[in-house]
Formats: sequence, C-alpha cells, structure tokens
Amino acid sequence: MDTATQAWLISQLGTATDLTDLTARYTRLGKARAVALEILNQRLADLRAQVASVNLSGVVSVTYTENIRAYERQILALEAGGSPAPDEPAAGSDDDTVLLGTFQLVERRRR
Repeated sequence: MDTATQAWLISQLGTATDLTDLTARYTRLGKARAVALEILNQRLADLRAQVASVNLSGVVSVTYTENIRAYERQILALEAGGSPAPDEPAAGSDDDTVLLGTFQLVERRRR
C-alpha cells in the first residue's frame, strides 16, 4: 500500500484507524475501496449491536441513531463510486481502450 492510498483510507476512516490493520486488510483484499467498505460495515454492525439510545430522566440522554445513519450514507457513497481511491484507474484512462468516432460531412450550397 502506497502513501496516497494510506492517506485516502485515513481520510475515509479517521485518524484513529490502526495502520497495521489497514495494511493487513489491504494485503488481503487488494483494493482500498474494499478495505474502507469492510471497516465501515464492521463499525456499523458494532453500532447496531449496541443500544441505540440511553435516557436517564433529567440526567443524560444519548442516542446513536444519527451515527448509524451517517455510516449508512458513507457506505452508500463508497458503493456508488464516490471519492475515487488512488489505486483505482481514472475514468476513461484504460490503456486498452480504443476510441473510434465518425462524423458526417454535409455539403453546403454555394453561391
């Protein structure tokens, strides 16, 4: 994993992410987007396994529903191809792609 890919993963997952875990997952999966999706899905599953809200009358009220929704939105954006990873080919930059085009010449009237 190069430094650009590592920086992209940290920007997607946060600075508290363990770099050795990232490297191990990247070695296993081979793509930065797959690593990010796996970690985000794991975090989402951990949040869903916990109680979504805690409420002590007059003392404290904590809810995690917005965090769950934020993870779901981030996962959907990554699955849709948003925020391209450095290890993904740029759109339209395939080396074996041949572009062919035709155009029609239309004769104009002369004076």
